[in-house]
Amino acid sequence: MKNNILGIIPARYDSQRLHGKVLIDIGGQSMLQRVYNQACRATRLDKVLVATDHEGVFEHVKSFGGEAIMTSPAHNSGTDRCAEVARQWGESYPVVINIQGDEPFINPQQIDQVAALFDQADTQIATLAKKIETLEELQEEKEAKIVLNHQQEVLYMSRSPIPYLRKAPRADWLQHHTFYKHIGIYGFRAEVLAAIPHLPPSALEAAEGLEQLRWLGHYRLKVGFTEFETFAIDTEADLAQVDKYLPKP
Repeated sequence: MKNNILGIIPARYDSQRLHGKVLIDIGGQSMLQRVYNQACRATRLDKVLVATDHEGVFEHVKSFGGEAIMTSPAHNSGTDRCAEVARQWGESYPVVINIQGDEPFINPQQIDQVAALFDQADTQIATLAKKIETLEELQEEKEAKIVLNHQQEVLYMSRSPIPYLRKAPRADWLQHHTFYKHIGIYGFRAEVLAAIPHLPPSALEAAEGLEQLRWLGHYRLKVGFTEFETFAIDTEADLAQVDKYLPKP
């Protein structure tokens, strides 16, 4: 069944914290090839593209049989890079899934779950959340936390633990409330994605360092819940942990 859904993997070579990370070898395949292969296993994507501004990345994708497209080097985020592609392909693919290029073990079911949220006609942007299980997760600043309304739409995201439970010691918060963290995959209506780079900067976005807070001022973010963990490789320390995620022979 054709879903008219495009999967885009934005792949910038010049990563600030781990230079050239999308081409780093992980168990005999580049990180980007692993992401691409996992995305191709999703049943609801009709096409998977890598969007890059680097000729070496473009040629690498071609070398393993993938499909890539060159985009502007001026983009500030993967979202902006995906938006350029959406402006070109929006008529053919009215829904676009932005798949992070640094998550080589992403579960294809998560991609399909985001895509399924667009079966609801009112979905503008979609993402995933996972229940927080430990106090360490709750306090980790790298993890964006989410609070939702009764329609499972994002009310707010923060690097701080939210909501604040004023009647319980923080060490006991998980016993009194269900907290959720954000999982970094996004789906968009193509026209919404194409418009996002033109939205004015947000004070909340600048304060938290979360681009999603700019979107929230203009669009609804619908959330699905996943039990699968994700693992993004952003630093040398992350890279040192990949062996435990690789399939065992």
